[in-house]
Amino acid sequence: MNASAPHTPVMLKEVVAALAPKKGGVYVDATFGAGGYSRAILNAADCTVYGFDRDPTAIERAKEWAKEFAGRLFLINRPFAEMREALAEEGVEMVDGVVFDLGVSSMQLDEAERGFSFRYDGPLSMRMDGGKPDAADIIARADAQDLAAIFRRYGEENRASAIARAIIREREKAPITTTAALAAIIEKATPGAARQKIHPATRAFQALRIFVNDELGQLIAGLRAAERLLRPAGRLVVVAFHSLEDRIVKRFLAGRTEGKRGGSRHLPPEDLPPASFELLYPRAVEPAQEETDQNPRARSAKLRAGVRTEAPPAPDGDALGAPKEIRLSFMHGGK
Repeated sequence: MNASAPHTPVMLKEVVAALAPKKGGVYVDATFGAGGYSRAILNAADCTVYGFDRDPTAIERAKEWAKEFAGRLFLINRPFAEMREALAEEGVEMVDGVVFDLGVSSMQLDEAERGFSFRYDGPLSMRMDGGKPDAADIIARADAQDLAAIFRRYGEENRASAIARAIIREREKAPITTTAALAAIIEKATPGAARQKIHPATRAFQALRIFVNDELGQLIAGLRAAERLLRPAGRLVVVAFHSLEDRIVKRFLAGRTEGKRGGSRHLPPEDLPPASFELLYPRAVEPAQEETDQNPRARSAKLRAGVRTEAPPAPDGDALGAPKEIRLSFMHGGK
């Protein structure tokens, strides 16, 4: 495997164009991964990039090729939700751009030992940082109601309850510890699986990954951190692959680009805080057909971007349309 650039970043040209790197600028690659966006940003302008990744493997793999950008590329092994605190420790208070490439990286999907995908049999983990509790713990200890809620809320899985019951039955016979074992249980619990366009385990695996890594909570915290870090005219660029993530990003930007809402014959318009962003594009940008032909992973990608205004950050109260949090007792001090 080529450690310097093992995978092609999705919508690379569109991301760089939206971010518009400038000489002397400071940028955050919030989801460093294989470093494709960081490399492109650094090649586009004489600027500085701080690359964040909660996966220590991604940071370690980049150390050798990152020497090419010594003094301009700084790698930080922390979740992007903590970017404000981490950058403050580096003496950085404001930045000119932040880019997110959401979801699991191609490298993680392709490594069986990480347990993200059922394409390769491996231990049922899915933790981006390698910690605990992981997906195997959830499958072993959550009850049927909570499992169904995870599959339904984070995977939009219609057969969530049936899948959850099947898992409970099978784990009473033997522990479910591998991706292949879990995928087989889900497939068996899904009538007509062979006729589906996607593997019947796709949504459940996606839901487990999102839940285990608190990806939606991290996204909301990361967007709010970016809003506070960006100086006026700074740019926020987000590439999302999942409808729940894209919905959060869309709502985040919509709530920060409006000065008034609604109004009718009976009610006056509702004043909102001053707009802290201006939309760079009126709607999501999708990848070109040529890219989707070459890289099937790009098919579901949507890029949204905003330009920071001089207004103060919006209040944090809005949940941005994220599903209600599921709190499992064994993950929060219970038995």
